[in-house]
Amino acid sequence: MNHEKLSLRLERVAIHIPEGSILADIGSDHAYLPCYAVKKGLVKKAIAGEVSEGPYQSACNKVSETGLGEHIAVRKGDGLEVLSPGEATAISIAGMGGALISSILENGKTKLSNVKKLILQPNVGANHVRMWLIENGWELVDEEILEEDGKIYEILAAEPGDPLKPYGEEKESGLLFGPFLMKEKNDAFIKRWTLEKEHWKKISGQLSAVAPNPETEERRNVLLARIKMAEEALGI
Repeated sequence: MNHEKLSLRLERVAIHIPEGSILADIGSDHAYLPCYAVKKGLVKKAIAGEVSEGPYQSACNKVSETGLGEHIAVRKGDGLEVLSPGEATAISIAGMGGALISSILENGKTKLSNVKKLILQPNVGANHVRMWLIENGWELVDEEILEEDGKIYEILAAEPGDPLKPYGEEKESGLLFGPFLMKEKNDAFIKRWTLEKEHWKKISGQLSAVAPNPETEERRNVLLARIKMAEEALGI
């Protein structure tokens, strides 16, 4: 992977960047996504944010190597603190856990005033991201789920709007499985949730074998409810 040819995961993230945006890519690593977006004419300018020294230097080197320093600013800082309020019109955060992505957005809410699009790719815990979007007035407008190199990834795209619109009467299952992904049910979706369902069944069986107490019973009931939702989402 490089700035000319992204991984499938980042290529699909790039698809959701609105043309002409000022993109802030948070946790940019080698700045592959900003460099690609500028090279392809998707964005006018970009900011690559990194909190760690190693990835920050890698991003600086890549931007210098590609000659895109006039269009891409590489900044070191925690989450959205690398931005000025209203500076970015699109924000991408990819390759982190959903809880961390939600925390970054929550801590940087003052920087979102001019943002028209969030493109978020949680490695795990996408339900945390969906809940944050609902609680903060962001409408989920598209989702993707894909498999690459044996790993399954979800991509969520959101805009300011009606946060409950995509869910209808299926908010609980939609938060967990994704309202758009549940409708599409592609191969990656079926594989992901079939494996997760079997994992939940195994844990539930282990819990039923131990001496009952309120804590284990509550956990088992949660798992049983999730197993039932998964079976419904998979059409079993």
